[in-house]
Amino acid sequence: MTTLRPATSADIPALAELALASFVEKFGHLYKPEDLQLFLGEYRTEAAYRTQLDDPGTLIQIAEDEDGYLLGYCLIIRGDQFDERPLPRPERPVILSQLYCAPDATGRGIGSRLTEWAIAEAKAWGADALQLSVYAENFGAHKFYHRHGFEKVADMGFWVGNHRDDEFLFELKL
Repeated sequence: MTTLRPATSADIPALAELALASFVEKFGHLYKPEDLQLFLGEYRTEAAYRTQLDDPGTLIQIAEDEDGYLLGYCLIIRGDQFDERPLPRPERPVILSQLYCAPDATGRGIGSRLTEWAIAEAKAWGADALQLSVYAENFGAHKFYHRHGFEKVADMGFWVGNHRDDEFLFELKL
């Protein structure tokens, strides 16, 4: 059975490990080692997750099995939005910053449950949109987010070290 709950400081090592392993498995082959290390060393560390967990504008929800094994997590941020969003922009967007599932847990509905949680939290915060960026060639993610009602609203870039990826800005109006 999968349980969702808010992340605590005790979850930080597992969050950083899952984020790093998932990112490297899915996207690591796209980058030079030095670019990948720059990105991971800044954004997928225990220190980065500690900072995010301490931020009152950020929520992290985890999915775990009955043994406490981390199956996935979702990180949302309020009070920010993507500059690439064309006008008219939402007035109160929430960013779905990270949605990761353990490689052995994909296809079990965990991503959907975490996305539904993110939508509910954004609504509870009074948001008028939920936004995220997705790699332009991650076609499985495009289908996933379309199933949840998100639509592409802009092209944008995403930096991994000194490498720029083409990404799409997806948005769900709330």
